[in-house]
Amino acid sequence: MSSIFKKLRSKKRTQPLAQTKVNTIPLTFTPEQIATRIEPSQLIAGCGQSVGRQRDHNEDCLFAISFCMAGESSFPPMGLYIVADGMGGHQYGEVASRSAVRSLSGHLLRKMHPYLVDPTQSMDESLQEMMTAAIYEAQHAVTKAAPGSGTTLTAALVLGQQMIIAHVGDSRAYTIRPDGRVEALTRDHSLVRRLEELGHITPEEAATRPDRNVLYRAIGQGEALEPDIFVAPFPQPGYLLLCSDGLWGVISESELLRIVLNSRDLTSACQEMVKAANEAGGPDNISAVLVQLL
Repeated sequence: MSSIFKKLRSKKRTQPLAQTKVNTIPLTFTPEQIATRIEPSQLIAGCGQSVGRQRDHNEDCLFAISFCMAGESSFPPMGLYIVADGMGGHQYGEVASRSAVRSLSGHLLRKMHPYLVDPTQSMDESLQEMMTAAIYEAQHAVTKAAPGSGTTLTAALVLGQQMIIAHVGDSRAYTIRPDGRVEALTRDHSLVRRLEELGHITPEEAATRPDRNVLYRAIGQGEALEPDIFVAPFPQPGYLLLCSDGLWGVISESELLRIVLNSRDLTSACQEMVKAANEAGGPDNISAVLVQLL
C-alpha cells in the first residue's frame, strides 16, 4: 500500500495567514494577585466542533479529560486531550478517527489508572513509552476497524507542567501566550509542507496549492508508522490549542490569538473559533480543544 494518499474529500480552500499585526493588552497583576496562589493546581479545558458548511457528515473526533487530586498532599494535575481528522470518504473517516481516539485514550487511561488511584505509586513505563505504545495500538485499531482508511491524530498527555505530544498527520498543536506569541508545536506530515520546508515553494504558494491536503503519514496508512513524540513544557502563562485543519487552514494565527485573548472563558473561545471558521466558508469539519493550567 502506498504511504502517500489524499483525503477523499472535496477540495479545500485554505486562506493564507494574515500578516496584520495584532495589538493585545499585556496581562498585569497587582502585588496582592501575585501573592495569591491557586490551590490546587488544575487543568481546565474547553471544546468546540462543527461539521462545517460544506460537508454532509463529521469525520473529526475529539477527546478531553482532566484530573485533579488534592488533600493534605497535592499531586500534579493530569489531562489527556486529542484531536483526530478521519479520511476515506463516506463513513470510513468517521470510523477511523473514532477508533484511533478510543484506542489511544483507553490505552493511556488503563496505564495511568494505578497512579490515579494512588499517586504515590511509581509507573513502570515512562510517559513517552506509554504514548508510543498507545499510538501503535491506535494504528492497529484503525487498520482493523476501517481498512484502507486513515486519520490524523494529535494528542497531548499533560502531567503538571510537562506535556507529552504525539502527532501524525496535519492536525496541529499550538501554544498561545498572552504576550502575542503563537507557536506551532507540531509539523504537518503533508507533501506541501515538506516542499515548503525544503525551500521549493513559499508559504503563500503552499496555502493555495490544490494538493495541500495530500499526506505522507497518517494513522492506519502504511506498514511502518513514524509518529512524532516529544516532550514540551506547558505554556505558563498561556494556552495549549489542539485543532484540525478545518480551523487552522481557514483562520489565521493572528485571528486565533485575538479570539483566545478576548474570550471570557475557554469554552467561549472554542465556540468563537468554530464560528469564525464557519463564517469564512466552513469548507471542512472543525475541531478545537483549548487547555489552560491554573
